[in-house]
Amino acid sequence: MVYTLIVHMKAKPDTVEEVKAKLHEASRVYRNDKETIDWHVMQDPKDATKFAVVERYEQESSQHYHLTNPYWKSEFGCRSINLANPTQLSTLTSVIPRLAEEMQLSRFEEF
Repeated sequence: MVYTLIVHMKAKPDTVEEVKAKLHEASRVYRNDKETIDWHVMQDPKDATKFAVVERYEQESSQHYHLTNPYWKSEFGCRSINLANPTQLSTLTSVIPRLAEEMQLSRFEEF
């Protein structure tokens, strides 16, 4: 069963291009993670500050490869995360300071 995460985020107006570039960079890295089907980044055509990331994995446990990717702890990545509850992100060093509000994360299983 395919496991899908959808993350919605809203950038501060003056950081849109920085967030867009960082998400584009991340997509090139994360698409290559083991058991990752795809990692899509999208921008709202009517509100350039709104982004969505759709992460598709072979199964829920496949997310482990994403969270242990060295890039995750890089400038884009997360300094610390509770792997038992990966929705509890702390300090996404490049992206979070550029957001206008908290990221919203939803989990889905395809059928």
